Amino acid sequence: MGPARRVGIMGGTFDPIHLGHLVTAEQARADLGLDEVVFMPAGSPWQKTRTVTPPGHRYLMTVLATAANPAFSVSRLELDADGPTYTVETLRTVRKALPDDALYFITGADAILNILTWKDADECLELAAFVAATRPGHDLGGRDAQRPRERVPVLDVPARAIRSTAGRDRIAAGRAVSYLIPREVEEYVRKHGLYGTPARPPAAGALT
Repeated sequence: MGPARRVGIMGGTFDPIHLGHLVTAEQARADLGLDEVVFMPAGSPWQKTRTVTPPGHRYLMTVLATAANPAFSVSRLELDADGPTYTVETLRTVRKALPDDALYFITGADAILNILTWKDADECLELAAFVAATRPGHDLGGRDAQRPRERVPVLDVPARAIRSTAGRDRIAAGRAVSYLIPREVEEYVRKHGLYGTPARPPAAGALT
């Protein structure tokens, strides 16, 4: 058995994945000395009020965005789960598979503000170290925020100002998204007509 590893779990819907996600994962890898960052696209997140893009698209966009970094990988664990997905159930499964590794769950500060409303929040904090990724200067204030702030370190990432909502809105409006989402992801979005874009017809002679 080899030495214990330090593994980051990057949670999110990735709808679509953008450069802020990638910068956050790489900064966490460097700052926390992680051996690997596993991107974990959410399946049917129970706290989401909007309809998310089908899982197959979000998985493939995440694979395309992370392929160039050998320290990044993508898991289908939540995407393949039946029904709503809960972070605690994901962490139980990962902990069972990696009993000796140090786990770090990396998520946005907006999710951290809701951490005390999550299912079995105390168990979540025992199964993995939580890291709140936020833009510099962002205040993690709000009701019941003191306890998460004491137990969850903050990772200041300038690129966290980029949001998936802005990417979806710009795509739908026909505006440029260069330097907001990876080029491979933009091409995938336009090919499949996601976020209100017309799907591109296959090139003449192309296999479909």
